[in-house]
Amino acid sequence: MRGGGLLVAGTTSDAGKSVVTAGICRWLVRQGIKVAPFKGQNMSLNSFVTREGAEIGRAQAMQAQAARVEPTALMNPVLLKPGGDRSSQVVLMGRPVGEMSARGYHGGRQQTLFEPVMACLEELRGTYDAVICEGAGSPAEINLRRTDIVNMGIARAAKLPVVVVGDIDRGGVFAQFFGTTALLAPEDQSLVAGYLVNKFRGDVTLLEPGLDMLHGLTGRRTFGVLPYAHGLGIDEEDGLRVSLRGTVRESVVAPPVGEDVLRVAVCAVPLMSNFTDVDALAAEPGVVVRFVDRPEELVDADLVVVPGTRGTVKALAWLRERGLADALVRRAAEGRPVLGVCGGFQALGERIEDEVESKAGVVDGLGLLPVRVRFAPGKTLARPVGEALGERVEGYEIHHGVAEVLGGEAFLDGCRVGSVWGTHWHGSLESDGFRRAFLREVAAAAGRRFVPAPDTSFGALREEQLDRLGDLIEEHADTDALLRLIEEGAPEGLPFVPPGAP
Repeated sequence: MRGGGLLVAGTTSDAGKSVVTAGICRWLVRQGIKVAPFKGQNMSLNSFVTREGAEIGRAQAMQAQAARVEPTALMNPVLLKPGGDRSSQVVLMGRPVGEMSARGYHGGRQQTLFEPVMACLEELRGTYDAVICEGAGSPAEINLRRTDIVNMGIARAAKLPVVVVGDIDRGGVFAQFFGTTALLAPEDQSLVAGYLVNKFRGDVTLLEPGLDMLHGLTGRRTFGVLPYAHGLGIDEEDGLRVSLRGTVRESVVAPPVGEDVLRVAVCAVPLMSNFTDVDALAAEPGVVVRFVDRPEELVDADLVVVPGTRGTVKALAWLRERGLADALVRRAAEGRPVLGVCGGFQALGERIEDEVESKAGVVDGLGLLPVRVRFAPGKTLARPVGEALGERVEGYEIHHGVAEVLGGEAFLDGCRVGSVWGTHWHGSLESDGFRRAFLREVAAAAGRRFVPAPDTSFGALREEQLDRLGDLIEEHADTDALLRLIEEGAPEGLPFVPPGAP
């Protein structure tokens, strides 16, 4: 096999496209098939830096790990990073190319990106046995079909078979499957091979009559019913989920090693980016992570994390309006731990000069770290390696702000003053030795008798999750039929479901 493909579409956003795509990738690679993920256009603030220094969606990086290949910009050629309700930064082939309104993007720019998106897909198909593509939102967004470069637009251009995923846990999945199909043009419908039910709870025999009726109405079969599985929301595109917390909290794990638990509060700042930075904390037995937006919720926290954000100045204003800024200042004065990451690190500094992101000019920071930040037009994209607290640390950087560190104790690329730490490095807490050393420091400063587990491996937990996704596909989907789709394309003679696209 060479150049086989499949598009995993969804009835809605968050139907499970990302995890199903990852699961298919893991199942295929376990069969000895060389596979790569692909998403032509992604909208997310949760991004990753590849080894060649390109920024892509973290979901595609996770899917590449599921496929056991190195992620590249080819796998996510267009990334949109929202800066508000109506505009986004456009990242093309891993590099920002400007800010654009939704109207401007869908009004013309998106169409100019179709050719490079297709070129990336074809390059992957020429290199791998199979490429599993993920759609975005719904393929039946009829107002956007003319400029589509991620759903039926690429499926039709590349003659990809399509499987539509529906989240039955939300209810109405039969209507969603039928309506999605019936709102597509005949040429698009001819590529929709069938459906995958996701997040099913209960006795599948009770569902089967409905699946038979759906087949009678659409002429399309259901390729599997995937059961509801806790703790599989790894590297979500957006939201406030703590991905690995589900795995740790909802499965049988060792109790805390020490006598105390450690409570971590994450400030849910606007335009929060790379919230998965705290997943590695949540993976530790005895660490409880929650997202907060009120100062009262910081009172019993042993560590407060101010995470990354696409709008540092906006996040600062939000922290002040909510009273969280004053609470953070009090914590620092009391010697209670605070960690700022990327935009959160910038907010903890003395001053921000921003003519790029917010264009607000000079804005005072919280003054907890001796750092001054100037926003540069160019974006720093890097995969640094260093040492902190006597341990090796790997991370990745995605930021316009350039920090001038004027004092304090060196901490990665940032600094530490007392129990306040700041760094631009995302992902640093995934380094197991460093995470344990950091948690020991936090516990000591917080006066908690917490002891990190000596053998928690974040990488191993992630691999376990990806294997679980592969198991779901292998055990609950018709893998023989999926493989035929990937190799041969959509079957001939699929019936048209009226009325079709307007």
